[in-house]
Amino acid sequence: MRLADGALYQTALAELGDVTARITAAETAAACALIADAGQLVLYGCGREGLLVRGFAMRLHHLGLRVAMQGDMACPPVGPGDLFIASAGPGELSTVTALMQVARGAGADVLFLTAEPATPTARLATQVLTIPAQTMARDTAPGASTVLPMGSIYEGALFVLFEIMVLRLRERLGATPEAMRARHTNLE
Repeated sequence: MRLADGALYQTALAELGDVTARITAAETAAACALIADAGQLVLYGCGREGLLVRGFAMRLHHLGLRVAMQGDMACPPVGPGDLFIASAGPGELSTVTALMQVARGAGADVLFLTAEPATPTARLATQVLTIPAQTMARDTAPGASTVLPMGSIYEGALFVLFEIMVLRLRERLGATPEAMRARHTNLE
């Protein structure tokens, strides 16, 4: 049976809504506190997650925070007082694990976003923010999404989570929409 486009949208939105409803306010608040209190932020994510993390980094910059993406040529070193933010939906990605180890070894805090908080990599983090969504680690399990493939639910939930975190951080930092807009690039 093929679903009509409207039904596909409704199913996808319902699945995303189920995930975002299960993200805990306490974990989100703790993550926002780490971000607001950090000297500088360096973010990393692989593949499609990396694209969403990059968008979050942009918004953090708009909020007036010192932020860089790991792998960019202008990425600074991290150390005490800094925060490394990494996403690995399936819990274990070798690059994420290695970078978290380097950040911790340099004295930086680590915020780890994942759907699998019981993994060894999660134990490296200062704070874990759980996004209880399907990823490629569980996309063939019973109860898997009927419409969104592989890790799309996790990625969609990341987008929504990041937008809510930006709102919370804007309040916490006292950033106005006008100040955020003033930090937006004019090279478009």
